Amino acid sequence: HWCDVKESWDAERWPAVHIEEMAENAAVSGAEMVVVTGGEPLMHDLTALTKSLKTHGLRTHLETSGTHPLTGNWDWVCLSPKKFKNPLDEVFPQAHELKVIVYNKSDLQWGSQMADKVGTACKLYFQPEWSQSEEMLPHIINHVKDNPRWEISLQIHKFMNIP
Repeated sequence: HWCDVKESWDAERWPAVHIEEMAENAAVSGAEMVVVTGGEPLMHDLTALTKSLKTHGLRTHLETSGTHPLTGNWDWVCLSPKKFKNPLDEVFPQAHELKVIVYNKSDLQWGSQMADKVGTACKLYFQPEWSQSEEMLPHIINHVKDNPRWEISLQIHKFMNIP
């Protein structure tokens, strides 16, 4: 329930990969940064993973709901809170970006409450939930017009049919 990619829900479908192998694969890919996301990454201690990625010269970015203690060494933290479980207070000041998924209109007000807890330099994004995009995007646009600190984020890969 942490991730909208249902194929990722069954952990036994995916073979375990050693941290060093992950970091080496990322390094040889030519990527400059690695985004750790999907499900809730902080359910695991990510210290060793970020250390290995950094050893390979890679920037580390995290997307988290903030419901577990922050572990690891991160260049960028995207906090994407979920209404069913509040983020830990200690995570809010660590966020570089707040991404609030908008499933219904009340999420705009709830997102504004979340924004009150992050630092003033934190970037603020509203993103329509994919299945509600057509209905919610006009509400998001109007809200952002009235609240210019906020920006709009989209799941572009879904518009482009990229899994």
